[in-house]
Amino acid sequence: MTVTRETVLEALRTITDPVSGSDIVSAGIARAVTVDGRTVRFVLEIDPGKSEAYGPVRDRADAAVAALPGVEKVSAMLTAHSEKAPPDLKPKQAAQPQQQSPQKVPGVARILAVASGKGGVGKSTVSANIACALAMQGRRVGLLDADVYGPSQPKMLGVSGRPASPDGKTILPLRNHGVTMMSMGLMTGEDQAVIWRGPMLMGALQQMLLQVQWGDLDVLIVDLPPGTGDVQMTLAQKTRVDGAIVVSTPQDVALIDARKGIDMFRKMNVPVLGMIENMSTHICSNCGHEEHVFGHGGVAQEAKKLGVPLLGEVPLHLDVRLAGDNGTPIVAAKPGSAQAKVFLDIATQLVDAGAA
Repeated sequence: MTVTRETVLEALRTITDPVSGSDIVSAGIARAVTVDGRTVRFVLEIDPGKSEAYGPVRDRADAAVAALPGVEKVSAMLTAHSEKAPPDLKPKQAAQPQQQSPQKVPGVARILAVASGKGGVGKSTVSANIACALAMQGRRVGLLDADVYGPSQPKMLGVSGRPASPDGKTILPLRNHGVTMMSMGLMTGEDQAVIWRGPMLMGALQQMLLQVQWGDLDVLIVDLPPGTGDVQMTLAQKTRVDGAIVVSTPQDVALIDARKGIDMFRKMNVPVLGMIENMSTHICSNCGHEEHVFGHGGVAQEAKKLGVPLLGEVPLHLDVRLAGDNGTPIVAAKPGSAQAKVFLDIATQLVDAGAA
């Protein structure tokens, strides 16, 4: 039986927090829950003055998770980082416009933007799988979820909990599947909406780029929101972006917006590394019939017309969706599958081109 993050959280909800009286998940004590195959890791963030009271709590939580079918190893740590909260990503005042050349993020060799003109084309799924595929090839990879209004990467990479801060100024990102990740979804509640205007978005993006301790990375992948708005412009104007990938489904209504995304990057002097056709074809798991639900080949034709490479065609498959919902992207969950091989091939192309 395969263990999931949801089953781990359910087990942790059976453990009572001795201070609040609620369970340790609801109390916000259990954080950074990650599942890597048969290994489960989580952190209990506590008041440092009450560490003695939480020793037995950690033992009970460890035992509850270890008893789950499919779990072979549990790593449960007590930390006291909660005494210093991460900096508030909401800027104290509106960002002031200023002219300056794009800057590099300290420690990050290359920045690669993954974009789409339209929402719902699977851009975040593509971003997560490319990040994991690059990590599997030995690259040091970071993933910044810049889709502030609809952050998906915490769910797709199987991480949860508010990031810690050693000094109240910098943020320690979370890590799973070999990928270092930061997302606004880690700073807000799962059901909490982010209702910000442009200047606040721009300030938050700059903070997530510059105040997160990314460490030494070969490549930082930025999962952009759909469209050609403030986040895209801020990233290209303030940060040196080494290349962009545009994701689209094959039908004309998506390609119209994909063209606009490519045009935006060209006007912002960001090299377009290529396009990816997502949901390219569907093969029935019961009868083997192949059907082009959204058409097929539209992105290849568009890429040829625009003079950019076609990096890959990702099929529409149930396993890709299930893997993302379970917090283990398909390249990590089923690396030998046909779906995973497409992402692994894209990662190889990026490495060979010196883009990652």
